[in-house]
Amino acid sequence: MADRSRAHNAPRTAVVWSVLRGELDRRAGDGPLHILDAGGGTGGFAVPLAEEGHVVTVVDASPDALAALSRRAAERGVADRVTAVQGDADTLLDVAGPGSADLVLCHSVLEFVDDPAATLSAINAVLRTGGCASVLVANRAATVLSRALGGHFTTAANVLADEAGRTGPGDTMLRRFDLASAERLLAGAGLIVEQVHGVRVVADLVPGALIDTEPGALDALLALELAAADRPPYRDIATQLHLFARRA
Repeated sequence: MADRSRAHNAPRTAVVWSVLRGELDRRAGDGPLHILDAGGGTGGFAVPLAEEGHVVTVVDASPDALAALSRRAAERGVADRVTAVQGDADTLLDVAGPGSADLVLCHSVLEFVDDPAATLSAINAVLRTGGCASVLVANRAATVLSRALGGHFTTAANVLADEAGRTGPGDTMLRRFDLASAERLLAGAGLIVEQVHGVRVVADLVPGALIDTEPGALDALLALELAAADRPPYRDIATQLHLFARRA
């Protein structure tokens, strides 16, 4: 890939970008890829991918987010390679035909959809044979620990006991995942998981002031995130789990 902005290496997204970069570099000779970003919002991934020459369609339910995406794409000179479509993740086949996408991003979506299995089946259907899905989900274990460390012990116990990993009736997330439950969902949709990483293993625990004031702290944090991302038990307590899977 070409020269990347420092935003690609932000501690909260460095692991995901590292995995995506490996796949895109592997397919560098294939020409522009067709990428579908389900729930891609304002284009945090879509616009940088378009800057690399790929063609990206973002499907999101929020018209405000899509308007911001279009502005960002125009400002960065890639409006011709980014398409914004208002819709839900489980209607991807209405946006893209079967076998039309080389890569689908599904980041922080499965926690909110009514039927995550249907969403993943739609993702599998729009992928070309050998195409990939980048799936990012909230990790139940991290929520238990973060609530407990914040002194919210009852809430932590609720997440631990609830089948869906919810904090209570007012929780805006419909579910949280552990690695086993996420892998079962992807396998059920016909996706073969190739890589699993923890995202934000330590990034959410580090005070922002330390990053701003300590020389070299950001680079050291990035290195630590990348080093810990695929190593249990650190991976298993990360804020999010990233699963990279391929259509057979």
